[in-house]
Amino acid sequence: MGIWYRLAPVPPSRAILAGGFLLLACAAVVSLVLRRWPVVALYGVCFAVVFGWWSTLRPSNDLAWADDVARTPTGIVAGNRLVMHDVRNFVWRSDSDFEPRWETRSYDLNDLTNLDLFMSYWAGEPIAHAIVSFGFADGQHLAFSIEIRKERTEAYSALAGFFRAYELSFIAADERDVVGVRTNVRHEDVRIYRLRMPPSKARALLLEYVAGANDLARKPRFYNSLTANCTTQIFQMVRAIQPGLPLDYRVLLPGYLPDYVYDRGGLDTSVPFEMLRDRSHIQGKANSSDPDFSWKIRAGVPDPR
Repeated sequence: MGIWYRLAPVPPSRAILAGGFLLLACAAVVSLVLRRWPVVALYGVCFAVVFGWWSTLRPSNDLAWADDVARTPTGIVAGNRLVMHDVRNFVWRSDSDFEPRWETRSYDLNDLTNLDLFMSYWAGEPIAHAIVSFGFADGQHLAFSIEIRKERTEAYSALAGFFRAYELSFIAADERDVVGVRTNVRHEDVRIYRLRMPPSKARALLLEYVAGANDLARKPRFYNSLTANCTTQIFQMVRAIQPGLPLDYRVLLPGYLPDYVYDRGGLDTSVPFEMLRDRSHIQGKANSSDPDFSWKIRAGVPDPR
C-alpha cells in the first residue's frame, strides 16, 4: 500500500510495482514452506529496499498546496489577548469557485463565553468530520478544523491517509467559511452540540489549539487516518487539560463522538441524547453569506450552561 500511494501513485507504474511486490511476497511465503531460500532472500532484499525508502519520507511545509490550505495559521498570546494570523474567511460559491481571504484577527481571552462542537456527516453515522469553535462576547467565533493538507493535484482517500500520503493541517477559520462550505456548498449533514466546559478549561483548550497550530508551522507532521485525524487530535488536546480521560472506540469512529461526549457529561444531560441529536441539525437555518450565520445556526439548540 505504501508503494501504491507514495512510491508509484500514478498508473500504470503503481500497479506494476505494487502488484509485483505482492506476487513476490506470496512467492516468498510458498518458498518458506518449500525451503527455497533464494526466493526468500530476494524478497528480504526487496523488503529492505522498500523499508529504507519508507524511512526517508518526511513531511513538508513547502509544496504546491491547494488554495484552501495554502497557509498555516499561527497565534501570539500576550496576556489576555490572542492574535491569530491567517484565519481563513473564504467566500465559497462552489468547491472550485471561491474568493480567498486570509485575515489577522484579535480575541480577548477573558471574553471567551462558549465552546461548540460541529459534526459534519457525508457517509453515514460512523463517519464524520469534527470542528471545534470558540465563541467570544463580542460575537466572534474562532473555529478550528483539523484536516489533511492536500496538494493541488491530490484528493482525499481514507486509505491513503494510513500511508503518509498527506501532511496534517490545523485550519483556523470563520464559521461562515469552514461550517458554511459544508452546509451550503457540499450539502453535508452538519450538526452542532453546545459543550459544557468550565471557562478555565475552555481557555486552556484554545491555547492547546494555538500551540498545535504554531508547532505545525515550525515542524510539519503527517496526517494519519487513525492516529492523527480530526478527532484523535481533539482527544489528545482535551486529555492534556483533563488527564485520565479514557480512550473509547467512539473517538476512533468520529461520527459517534457526540455520544461519547454526552456520556462524559460534556453536553446537556438533562435531556436524552436522542433529543440533542434531533435538535442539532443546522441545514436550512442560515446561508453562509448571512452576517448572523453563527447566531441563527444555534437557534433552538440546547445550551448546557
